[in-house]
Amino acid sequence: MSLNPQYENIGKEFVTQYYAMFDDPLQRVAVANLYNADSSFMSFEGVQIQGAVKIAEKLQGLTFQKINRILTAVDSQPMFDGGVLISVLGRLQTDDDQPHAYTQTFVLKPIGTSFFVQHDVFRLALHDMA
Repeated sequence: MSLNPQYENIGKEFVTQYYAMFDDPLQRVAVANLYNADSSFMSFEGVQIQGAVKIAEKLQGLTFQKINRILTAVDSQPMFDGGVLISVLGRLQTDDDQPHAYTQTFVLKPIGTSFFVQHDVFRLALHDMA
C-alpha cells in the first residue's frame, strides 16, 4: 500500500466523530464499534485492553456524565500501510472536577474503504504535585 494523501482530513474528521460520540454518555458505548473485535488495543491511563468487547466494558464503566473538552492540537501523519497516526493534545473537564490536560494517540488501520482504531493510548497530563 502507499501513503494516504488525505491523512490530515481523515485525522481531523475522525477526531471530531470520535469525541462527539465519546462525550455523549448515551453514545459512549457505541465508540467500541470503531475498534476491531480482536486486533484493537487501548491503553487507558496505563491499563491495557484488547478487543472491542473489553473496550466497550471499559467505556461502560466510566462514571462521569458530562465532559467539557477543548482541543489544542490534532496532528496526523500518513503510514506506509495506508493508515493514519493521530496525536491529540487537549484539555478536558469531567462533571465538576477541575480541568486537566490530556494526550491521546490513535492509529487508524485501513480496512476496505474505511478504517478501524488499531491502537489508542489515552493519558491525563498529571504530574506529582507533592
